[in-house]
Amino acid sequence: MVAVLIVMALTATEVEPRAVVAPAAGDHAAVEAVGLRQLVTLRRVFVDRFSGGETAAQMRDMVISALQSSNLFVITENPEKADATLRGSAEDLVFTDVHTSSDSLNFHTNLSTNKGTDESALRGGTRSDSRSSQSTGLGAGESESMHSQERRHEANATVRLVNKDGDVIWSTTQESMGGKFRGSSADVADKIMKKLVEDYGRAKRMPR
Repeated sequence: MVAVLIVMALTATEVEPRAVVAPAAGDHAAVEAVGLRQLVTLRRVFVDRFSGGETAAQMRDMVISALQSSNLFVITENPEKADATLRGSAEDLVFTDVHTSSDSLNFHTNLSTNKGTDESALRGGTRSDSRSSQSTGLGAGESESMHSQERRHEANATVRLVNKDGDVIWSTTQESMGGKFRGSSADVADKIMKKLVEDYGRAKRMPR
């Protein structure tokens, strides 16, 4: 009887495990925090093919190289061994930037003087007419136009990290017209890596 009472007392004092509460819909900060906490648990990442054509394939290679240099994760070519997959789209557009400008200056003035005298003798039948006219005109005009064309590149990429459950835990969109010492695609890949390193650092500073 005493043993039964002891067992019942221990059962009554047991603490039930705390359930994990999902963030409320629309709570952006809470949703972001959940994703960042998962970010620091990743060990291996697989970079999937990017949509966007041939330039997207080149961008994928640059992103892989940038992520590899960050030393945050092991970049694997085997999706089965990856803790998360990086997916996205990218493109590198080539276009011609056209600049046209026009300046003009015009000056014009006119001066005109008219003078006339009419005299008539009604009885003598004589008539005298005197008229004078003067006109001066001055005009000036100058115009200048400039037209230039410049061939440029603009690259952009949108990527996201997806865990094994299919949940997006991190994403970013980056674009570039090219840096001083690197092309537009390489600059976008570098920006993606820097953003990931920044958010990874934020995640490590978050309370557990």
